[in-house]
Amino acid sequence: MDRRKFVQFGVAAGGALLASQAFGQNAKPGAAPARPSPKRAVFPGGQVAVTTPNGVTLPLKEKDGLKIGHLVAMPVKHTFAPGLEGDCWGYNGRTPGPTIEVVEGDRVRIYVTNKLPEPTTVHWHGVILPNGMDGVSGLNQRPIKTGETFVYEFTFRHPGTYMYHPHFDEMTQMALGMMGMIVVHPKRPKGPPVDRDFVLMTHEWKITPGSRRPDPNEMTDFNVLTFNSKAFPGTEPLVVGRGERVRIRFGNLSAMDHHPIHFHGLTFETTWTDGGEIPAAARHPETTVLVPVGSTRVIEFVPDELGDWAFHCHMTHHVMNQMGHGMPVMVGANARKIDPRVQSLVPSYMTMGQTGMGDMAEMGMPVPKNSIPMGGGPGPFGSIDMGGMFTILKVRESPETADPKGWYTHPKGTQAERAEDALLKADGIDPDATFG
Repeated sequence: MDRRKFVQFGVAAGGALLASQAFGQNAKPGAAPARPSPKRAVFPGGQVAVTTPNGVTLPLKEKDGLKIGHLVAMPVKHTFAPGLEGDCWGYNGRTPGPTIEVVEGDRVRIYVTNKLPEPTTVHWHGVILPNGMDGVSGLNQRPIKTGETFVYEFTFRHPGTYMYHPHFDEMTQMALGMMGMIVVHPKRPKGPPVDRDFVLMTHEWKITPGSRRPDPNEMTDFNVLTFNSKAFPGTEPLVVGRGERVRIRFGNLSAMDHHPIHFHGLTFETTWTDGGEIPAAARHPETTVLVPVGSTRVIEFVPDELGDWAFHCHMTHHVMNQMGHGMPVMVGANARKIDPRVQSLVPSYMTMGQTGMGDMAEMGMPVPKNSIPMGGGPGPFGSIDMGGMFTILKVRESPETADPKGWYTHPKGTQAERAEDALLKADGIDPDATFG
């Protein structure tokens, strides 16, 4: 598989009804800059609208003091990354569904049409509302049958970051991609305003190489890990300005796993959970935020180092694409003894992994159709051998006029490189030294 053929990044999609927002900086001279776009201060207190990378915001129309929206539960053809497509379920033609964005005190009327082959409901995860609107099938309402449209109407009484998902056949429907984020902006915001506001839903899937349907029966061996249902290199980068205050809202509706999301190149504070705002006195600097299953976490930071900074789940198998886990340990195996014996039966056989696995995706070996085993994406210095729940924060001086596909150019003397013999000698470093 040739990862260099992967199409890596796109421009982050802005919310519907809102102006789209250009990202990034063209770090290489001579290329045309991306179109400029003003920051979207459209909510009380100058709060900017959220951006859902690889996603959209649900259109809401206002009528008689209500905000009205429509969710359609339906089968979805979804691309996780170049080379991997899936037959999923979602809302409004996508997974995750559109982000619902409102203001504290807004009363909403959300219609839900079911185009799935089985009943469904919608649960508004973390939202305090009347019991009959909570969406638990059989407890709070009868299920929405195929072809029916139900209406939910309630007031968002509390600001925060929440989620929505089915509460009928949850194991199947959520495993196939039925989930979405909810952002409720405070009517009277506290603290310093942010310049960028992003939402990222974490999720895990089991998709057998060569197949298209995620396996809802899987409990442990998940092999596709995603931000907003995209695995790197399908994830869009988050491009921000140096000195800007940035907020990222994480949700986790994975079946089984928590996700420790680690940031390179900065520290942040966790400011909100799905239970509410964390008092300023209780916050502390971190570089990794644990997002438990069924929870949201909100972080804020001000980056001061330019560059292309990775952030990703720090469970190492969560940054691999379709990695198989049922193999023996191959590191250290003597391929010269193994290969001739097996090749007498399978002439094309070649032992892999005996010296590590970092270069395996570069070998261009054939793989099943519709699969990206061990695939990552191209970077400015060769292959980025990570995939899955991995993406890039691009910190730029001028994010509004930037190219999201451009790579950062490191100033002279600020990048690791091969050590010269003269420097090694001057510092008394012997690369051939032995230990033990």
